[in-house]
Amino acid sequence: MNMMKPIGSVKKLWSYPVKSLLGQTQSEVMIEPRGVVGDRRYAIRDVNGKLGSGKTTKRFQRIAGLFELQAHVDGDQPVITFPDGESIREGDPNMDLRLSDFLGQKVTLVKEQDRSHFDEAPIHMITTAAMKWLKTELPSSVIDERRFRPNIVIQTNGDQPVEHYWVGQRVHLGEVVLEVIGLTKRCVMTTMQQPQLPRDPAVLKQISQGADANLGVYAKVLKPGKLCTGDHVEIAERF
Repeated sequence: MNMMKPIGSVKKLWSYPVKSLLGQTQSEVMIEPRGVVGDRRYAIRDVNGKLGSGKTTKRFQRIAGLFELQAHVDGDQPVITFPDGESIREGDPNMDLRLSDFLGQKVTLVKEQDRSHFDEAPIHMITTAAMKWLKTELPSSVIDERRFRPNIVIQTNGDQPVEHYWVGQRVHLGEVVLEVIGLTKRCVMTTMQQPQLPRDPAVLKQISQGADANLGVYAKVLKPGKLCTGDHVEIAERF
């Protein structure tokens, strides 16, 4: 038998139209089996076929300068804004040339095909309790959810990463139902400089020492639907 336990509400919703670029906040999003509609649907690809990221793996290549670019969706097309204020829409013949010039290497903007652009899972969530814990441990650091690139920020009580205890459980957010499938392993991206956020190696060091390098959780979609800021969040506890 399952009993529903209230745990908070949806504080913020984020999507990242282009992987590893700065994202956008939204008051409501549609959640589909793939995740937030439009999230990381596009990516920047280098000449070796790797996708631009803040880290280097078999699939991804760290490319300096990605966090200086802002992406948002207009209709169903991503628009990339450069630090000088210039904005270019996907499909513009100057897009790849402008990106290549800015990033100092030949790149192309590509749409997701057969393989997902996600690192691990469709949805990434973090709680205000987890960020409060980190801020308590690092009072001199600027702790902001943008360092962690979540889709959903959940307002909840506490001062510990409470979401780490949700793995294997179902979370109901408004009309959407998610299943938490794992912890989010953190990397150097959490330390990188962004607008209004300085570079800060202490962030990753504290997460590594105090939480085994995990902060936040990954989830898959069990029931799609519309999700809005302010929606109630409950967890299905098994008895």
